[in-house]
Amino acid sequence: MTDLSEINKYGEELENILMLRTSPIAVKMLEKEADIPKGAIRPLRDRKYHLAQCQAFAMSRREGTTVAMLKEDHWCPTALIAYGMVPKPDSLAQWSHPYDCFEQGKYLGIVSAPLKSAGFVPDVVVIYAKPAQLRGLLLSMKIEDVPLVNTHCFPPSCGWAVVNPIKTEKYWMVIPDPGEYQRALTDEGDMMFSVPQSRLQAMMAALKAAEKGPFAYREHAMFMQPDFERPQFYKDLFQSWGLE
Repeated sequence: MTDLSEINKYGEELENILMLRTSPIAVKMLEKEADIPKGAIRPLRDRKYHLAQCQAFAMSRREGTTVAMLKEDHWCPTALIAYGMVPKPDSLAQWSHPYDCFEQGKYLGIVSAPLKSAGFVPDVVVIYAKPAQLRGLLLSMKIEDVPLVNTHCFPPSCGWAVVNPIKTEKYWMVIPDPGEYQRALTDEGDMMFSVPQSRLQAMMAALKAAEKGPFAYREHAMFMQPDFERPQFYKDLFQSWGLE
């Protein structure tokens, strides 16, 4: 297992190499209250309000806050169900796309923090990035790792970005769901990319090795071509003006 100082360094390197607008977040499932990191905010107890899980993620990646969400802190049902904190209701199929869940009762809660300053080793790292930034990350991977990348296009993103990478130990690229956009103010051009802890070290080694290569995000610069090929009527007009 990679030590915590190295994991924190990965957070800084991801922000720098991919030029991210917000911090990648470290996410850990909590089995008991003693697992809650010191200094973590518990929304209901400490601030007298509730949050959706996407809002807690937003606080971690934008504000640098460590947020521990227990059952009483949640304000949206999908995360509670996905993380196994409540029984799965019979009505679920009537109002939600199907999604995987942790075993009910296995976890007490979930904690998130910026990867660069997290005081715990995460189960999964969630990166919010533009498609071009993700392209730079994906193209750094080794060919044999390509089959490990999964994609999911339907809600709930708080479930697919956490439950599935932890259960499968594979990468998951997820489209932020409407709640991310409406309530957590996620940019409409962002994607979510989740990295299980077991894959983090190898992914970072590949990303750093490719940093100066032709597929690196910083090298994906657009360029303008002077003297581009023009349609004939352009040429005719310029000729009438005595220009090339």
